[in-house]
Amino acid sequence: MFRRACSLALLLAILLPTRAARAAPQGGKDHLASVVVVGSSRFRSEEIAAGTGLRVGSEITREDLQNGADALAKLGWFTGVQYRFASGGQGVQAEFRVTDAPAVRVAFDNFPWFTDSELTAAVKGSVALFDGTAPEHGTILDAMADAIATLLAKRGVLASVSHELTAAPGGEPVQEFRAEGANANIAGVEFTDALAQTDRAIQTQLADLVGKPFSRRAIELFEFEQVRPIYLEHAFLRVRFGPPAAKVAGAPGGTRVTVVAPVEPGPAYLWNGATWGGNVAIPPAELAALAPLKPGEFADGMKIERAWQNVRDAYTRRGYLEAEVSPVAQFDDAARSVRYAVSVTEGPQYRMGKLVLTGLSAEGERRIRAAWKIPTGAIFDKSVFEEFLDAGVKQAFVGLPFHYERIGRFLQQDSKSGSVDVMLDFQ
Repeated sequence: MFRRACSLALLLAILLPTRAARAAPQGGKDHLASVVVVGSSRFRSEEIAAGTGLRVGSEITREDLQNGADALAKLGWFTGVQYRFASGGQGVQAEFRVTDAPAVRVAFDNFPWFTDSELTAAVKGSVALFDGTAPEHGTILDAMADAIATLLAKRGVLASVSHELTAAPGGEPVQEFRAEGANANIAGVEFTDALAQTDRAIQTQLADLVGKPFSRRAIELFEFEQVRPIYLEHAFLRVRFGPPAAKVAGAPGGTRVTVVAPVEPGPAYLWNGATWGGNVAIPPAELAALAPLKPGEFADGMKIERAWQNVRDAYTRRGYLEAEVSPVAQFDDAARSVRYAVSVTEGPQYRMGKLVLTGLSAEGERRIRAAWKIPTGAIFDKSVFEEFLDAGVKQAFVGLPFHYERIGRFLQQDSKSGSVDVMLDFQ
């Protein structure tokens, strides 16, 4: 049986039942015969063993084994570290059992002087347990940052390196490394596709990047928020953006950067309708009418996204506050058309429960209750709730000397009773 190391581990000594077996001295030392690590699908045993700091053939104490387990646990690669040892005629045989922690993609934000391959190679050459990804936390992240800082210094760039677990544009979690104090600025952005090169809106918005500090995160966010919608509007539903490349002017360590932004638009698709499944409260014909597209016309991706939101809104107006709409695109590349299979999970229908008000005078509460539009027991229409917060509250307070900075709002749903209580806190 194993026990935890670090905050998760205690020592378990197992004495081998052999004639030469002996326990390691409580306060003394014994030779380390072997170190074996099991449980990881990411790293080999010998790679992890090096991270313990233990060396086969050296003399160790029980405290050394504990320190080795602590070192592994602090790296960040493992959610748990367990260990046991046996002491025999050949010395101490140590076995560590680890559980792999989640790993995320590594992102290099503002290192225009190097390619990702060069940065990855520098880290791999200095950090033993590095496979191209990174844990969410741990001492290994500092080791990775130090390796990048050393590479920067060789190029004559004086900057420290930080790391942060964050979300990339689109929501993917990444471990982002950034040069703090770097002075590289974006001199221009060159898109590889004609639409991005000529679209007036994109070119106008480039002022948000040009002249600003070089940052791949900023460039990728610009592509996601400013460029991607233009391509979707033109029915390029499978547009892909490659990693932005940097061209640095001047000597090594220069500060003027031209960004080359690869864009692969793919084909423009035609709309071929949608099929619906799981919907009971709203018939397919009514749902189809919420998608303002005709068969054979270009599949405007932004209109398509609005169509799914229209469907969600239609359900919330009918009291289905937990309705889920899951569209799956079915591409026909030969016909250059797309059809969507849309799965609807309606969930329970909610009716109005209690209206709970706080932070109001007696007169203020009287006015709000009089202005509230959804009677108790009526189907809860979320659009009425939102309209009330936007305009109804102000109208209710006309002529009353009452001022509030914001309204705390909360919908307390009870799926068993099918009721929803509205809670408003005036602050």
